[in-house]
Amino acid sequence: MLIGPVAEPAASSSSQCGGARQRPHTAASAEIEAVPPPPPSKDVCWRDLPNKYQLFILALCRLSEPLSNVCLLPYIFYLVRSVLPPANDNEPGSDPHAEAARVSTYSGILVAAFPLAQFFVSLPWGWLSDRHGRRVSILTGLAVSVVANVGFGLSRSLGALLFWRILAGSGNGNVGIMRTVTAEIVRERRFQTKAFLLLPLVFNSGMVVSLALGGWLAEPVASLPWLFGPGGAFNVDGNPKGVQWALDYPFALPALINAMTLAGTLFLAVLGLRETLPGKEAVEDFGLRVGRSLAMLFRTYIYPGRARGYTTVGTQDSEVLIEGGEHDEKPPAADIGLVRKAEPKPFRQIWTREVLASLVSFGILPLHNSAFMHIFPVYLSSPPADNTEATIFAFTGGLGLRSASIGIWLSSFGVCGILLQLFIYPRFQARIGTRGVFRIALVLFPATYAAAPYLSLVAGDSALRYGLLGLVVCAQIMARTMAIPSTVILLTESAPDKSVLGTIHGAGNMLASLARAVGPALGGWVFALGVEEGVVGLVWWLYLVIIAVCALAWSLFVDRG
Repeated sequence: MLIGPVAEPAASSSSQCGGARQRPHTAASAEIEAVPPPPPSKDVCWRDLPNKYQLFILALCRLSEPLSNVCLLPYIFYLVRSVLPPANDNEPGSDPHAEAARVSTYSGILVAAFPLAQFFVSLPWGWLSDRHGRRVSILTGLAVSVVANVGFGLSRSLGALLFWRILAGSGNGNVGIMRTVTAEIVRERRFQTKAFLLLPLVFNSGMVVSLALGGWLAEPVASLPWLFGPGGAFNVDGNPKGVQWALDYPFALPALINAMTLAGTLFLAVLGLRETLPGKEAVEDFGLRVGRSLAMLFRTYIYPGRARGYTTVGTQDSEVLIEGGEHDEKPPAADIGLVRKAEPKPFRQIWTREVLASLVSFGILPLHNSAFMHIFPVYLSSPPADNTEATIFAFTGGLGLRSASIGIWLSSFGVCGILLQLFIYPRFQARIGTRGVFRIALVLFPATYAAAPYLSLVAGDSALRYGLLGLVVCAQIMARTMAIPSTVILLTESAPDKSVLGTIHGAGNMLASLARAVGPALGGWVFALGVEEGVVGLVWWLYLVIIAVCALAWSLFVDRG
């Protein structure tokens, strides 16, 4: 197996960063050598990662999913409410809590459409990438995401919103391929802990930015009056009709900004993202040839001093557009020949006990995490209620926050997750291992879910309410930040052979996508039922807590087995 346990090398290293690098082992040499490489004498820092330029482009590509998927969460309550006809044409809006229940149900369907589409295309994406290459799969997905974001922003009906969400989910069914590319770019075990943290780190960063922009840019006439208001910079004549599109499509701006960002990422990926499928690493298409020519022009005319610097020839640490020549990142010809001889394992032999156990853990996590990501913004947006006669379980109402406030809250505490992933997770993982960190996260989830609905009992805009809100958000993000990279590492380590990583991660992404579809849809329905019955905590206690406890129990059962 190409990828072994990640925690042991980090645990055996000293506390200093840097040091001389060893020559990386290619996929072919890893199979041939009987003696594993000696453990490193130094800790691995982020700057030590090989193929940094390729990892940089891959990280930008990973932004596609958070930008396309979670950007609408801060304003989804108001978006769905704006396209739904009133329940009673004679008395629209007469019962705000009944309206909140309807919005919760339909918003759950809208959120679920994206991962449901991912579910149907993830395994085919992985299968095709194992046979035809990773690059074309990633580029196609990015192009589809650009179109889907534009269409979503300009839609003003629930049916159109659902269509573009489904298309966006189909374009982002290649997330498992990106994880596979990470394993193929960074082949040396001592670098893999940092490398496998990179995509979740970028995902969290993308969520932070996307949530902030989604809340801040939605309804720009109201949230950005200095630009789009009657006296704003874009209204030279002082008439709000000067930006009529912002009035006609009040939720378009976040999606259009996402489309522009992903279009820039697609441009960079076309020019610089190399193929990593074993046996096809040396293949270059027209886009890569153009990128290589532009890189040569850059080194020759714009930054000639860099081209005369020292380079490391023939190693995986070279960078195409900064250091060395255009062939630096290709493995030696002998290695390519050896890799071509490897035959992929039969499909039936892929699904070992270790793989199936890791897939279950991989799927349970988004079953409750995605439901929380949908339910919590809807809960924060729901109008507050009078709970003077509330009991310990019978109370209702939300916090009545606007989309801008929700985006700021969620994105601000998302920064905690990034810092945790950068500085805390690697140390925890080195000390107690991947499973140990995973189990800590599994304990945090149910405790956080059980406490969240009691925010409704804290009256007014008091410091106590916002302090408790901060604790809930921070605890959930902390648990999520520790759990996501752990499940990715455990799934990768379970692979019986490196040649089937694309299929395994495709299956994992397929299962996780199904969970992300079921979670918000079922969670939204239970939330609506709880609001109608006057028990807003119903979805928290009878859905989220139970699923999180089941995940913890499964982890303990697998270890005993």
